[in-house]
Amino acid sequence: MTTTSHAEDRAAIAAVVDAFFAAFVSGPDAARSAARLRELLLPEAVIVATCGRPPTVYTVDSFITPRAELLASGRLRDFREWPVASRVELFGDIAHVWCWYDKSWTEADESHHEHGMKTLQLVRTADGWVISALAWDDERPGLTVQWEGHPA
Repeated sequence: MTTTSHAEDRAAIAAVVDAFFAAFVSGPDAARSAARLRELLLPEAVIVATCGRPPTVYTVDSFITPRAELLASGRLRDFREWPVASRVELFGDIAHVWCWYDKSWTEADESHHEHGMKTLQLVRTADGWVISALAWDDERPGLTVQWEGHPA
């Protein structure tokens, strides 16, 4: 299935990752942004959150629905997530992205800014690169993001 150059693949993968993070925004466009996730995720994608608790495994629907509702609810203001740094490993029609990300928002007039790590696996389909699996963990006491070249 491989028909593009390594540079083109990396650019396409970066675009998927950027679009994934951009989908997490609060406000009037939250539902439309969350719906975009369906285009970025393989319908059978496996999604796992840890964050200091036993792993929670989501389907695409069980992942998107509550996040879309929360981001559209007005409870969180100015919510957004963005990649800070990432590494991409690519072989043929599979790719892995290891990503440090940040998120910020205001809730009950209190500002929040947090950091975490996500691992995303992507596969090339006839329609382009999509996320087949992802997992994440967030900083908490005793666990901080460590990234070579960036201060802890």
